[in-house]
Amino acid sequence: MLLNTPICDFGAPAPDFSLATPEGATHSKDSLMGQNGLLVAFICNHCPYVIAIIDRLVADIKTLQAEGIGVACIMSNDWADYPADRPEHMARFAATHGLTAPYLVDADQSVGQAYGAVCTPDFFGYNAQGGLQYRGRLDDAAMGDPTGRVPELLNAMRQVAETSKGPQDQTPSMGCSIKWR
Repeated sequence: MLLNTPICDFGAPAPDFSLATPEGATHSKDSLMGQNGLLVAFICNHCPYVIAIIDRLVADIKTLQAEGIGVACIMSNDWADYPADRPEHMARFAATHGLTAPYLVDADQSVGQAYGAVCTPDFFGYNAQGGLQYRGRLDDAAMGDPTGRVPELLNAMRQVAETSKGPQDQTPSMGCSIKWR
């Protein structure tokens, strides 16, 4: 089911979380917060929208991390009904695509619900004070053609790092609905 995310609620605080990777390493919002902010990305393994953008997303994540922005990727889907999203598959997905951010298991879906995540991918960009400043898409590229893309998420997070404020004009992310229990 194709969904659009809500517009940015500027300044909304980042909900706390403590989640583990499939390998058992635990990360929290505070441990991942970078000196210049935090990006929380809700993704999953099976979504065609995530699969279409994953290589661009990984490249942008690496750039953001190098610029002092922390990143968390969170999988909130019900993997009982969507076994491709099981934690052991998450670890392979992350390794296959060279994901440098922790890919965290939201087993009880409480973190996805606390953030108000709607779809995969769904991006939440916070300034260093923990206020929401970006709730938009990765870029303007068509599903299969990233030629000449404008990296909207990357540009927005750079602006947030520099000014603590996100762009006023943001295009919502689009993707498959999160699979709630």
